[in-house]
Amino acid sequence: MAKGRVLVIAGSDSSGGAGLEADQKVITAHGCYAMTATTALTAQNTLGVVDIHYTPPGFVRKLIDACISDVGVDVVKTGMLASAETIKVVADALREHHVTTTVIDPVMVSTSGHQLLPAQAVRDLREILLPIATIITPNVPEAMLLLSDSGKSATDAKNVDDLIEIAKAIQSLGPKYVLVKGGHLPFKKDGTVAETTAEKALMVDILYGDEAVTKIETLYQPSKNTHGTGCSLASAIASNLANGLTMVQAVKRACRYVEAGIKTATDLGQGNGPINHFHSTYTLSFPPGRFVEYVLEREDVQPAWKEHTEHSFVAGLADGTLPVESFKHYLIQDYLFLIQFARANSLAAYKAKTIADIAAAAKIVGHIHHEMGLHISYCKEFGVTKEEIEATEESQACTAYTRYVLDIGQSQDWFALQVALAPCLIGYGEIAKRLYADPKTKRDGNIYWKWIENYVADDYVEAVNVGSALLERNAVLQSPQRIEELIKIFIHATKMETGFWDMGAGH
Repeated sequence: MAKGRVLVIAGSDSSGGAGLEADQKVITAHGCYAMTATTALTAQNTLGVVDIHYTPPGFVRKLIDACISDVGVDVVKTGMLASAETIKVVADALREHHVTTTVIDPVMVSTSGHQLLPAQAVRDLREILLPIATIITPNVPEAMLLLSDSGKSATDAKNVDDLIEIAKAIQSLGPKYVLVKGGHLPFKKDGTVAETTAEKALMVDILYGDEAVTKIETLYQPSKNTHGTGCSLASAIASNLANGLTMVQAVKRACRYVEAGIKTATDLGQGNGPINHFHSTYTLSFPPGRFVEYVLEREDVQPAWKEHTEHSFVAGLADGTLPVESFKHYLIQDYLFLIQFARANSLAAYKAKTIADIAAAAKIVGHIHHEMGLHISYCKEFGVTKEEIEATEESQACTAYTRYVLDIGQSQDWFALQVALAPCLIGYGEIAKRLYADPKTKRDGNIYWKWIENYVADDYVEAVNVGSALLERNAVLQSPQRIEELIKIFIHATKMETGFWDMGAGH
């Protein structure tokens, strides 16, 4: 059965900061799947509610049935239920579908003071929904309204102990757990209600259930960006429960989520702006399987990549005009380069954590060994022996490039090494593929045509595919910040590749 399915039964907020719009952001940020049953459309913004258009209760029931009967549900979260009739419809649906976990956010009055739930609906919510609720999440004014409606006496909270008594009184109305939110009631450092702005130091939320009290304290944050905090908190709790957390864990993490959302929010609108729902969500700039494509198309990569793949040395290979001595010098240095390149891939195998990645690195070393054999064959045609090749001193370009790659392998992680190796592996494949397909590339009488064919041969194409798949598989595991760091490595390694062409062309 699928995990993490959350159905939200609530009103819509046209400005996106609260209601269903906020709920869906929160649920998505927690890795769950969001479904909605819209009870009302509100025309509102950060300044307040302009108007409300109610969804017929019968249609609300159809929305609920459509979701649960097909997708199923792990947790139902309710918000603005709009009317007494809708509350009855929702309660009936929860019972008939045997929903076992419900998070009830008793939305009654908007932040601006707009009445969102009529008096009869408040009573029906208390009598019908609370007895089947897993947890209810009232703020202090909503808690006091529920107690008043039930006929229970309740005094205004003056300290944390009073909040605990309010939570216990609400729990006696039927829900398994109660979270009394203290956002409307900042405390001093000594746990008593703050009477001035300067005294505001703590926010205290009280979770009560199973005869246990959990106090969740947060430093007071002066902020106007609190629109939709109640919706967001309840949806975070619902998501955490859907992900298998215990109630205490779910509530604590939800409170911390909202705390960070307020702290990292940016100002939107002229009134109470929304929180930042995605403060802990990484968003990569490429879809899975398209990392290499993304890298090569980036504006900061393009100049270096074009200079490497369209170098004058490459053009000389294509039309056969590259001086033979330049090619011989390049072949010898490339052979020496491949020795270090094999070392780097062997280091990658050592640093790998899975047998699949170890095997992939070993396979690439095998491809390199095969390529080195081709270099020896080439050099024989030019009268250069293997012994002469290996006795040749590395050029500065060869040493600089290969030691840079090896240094990345030593000082950074396994994936950084893979990225440093990538310009060579991918670049040769792209160059050869382009030259091979270009009708302008000289074939007959071109002594370099065989070199081009080698890098479009199945053996090398397979090596490129193995290396690219490895990059794609691991790129999606990186943070956006790490991707930017890796891009810099790729660009520098590409410039080192260009330096190798410069060396071959005698620049």
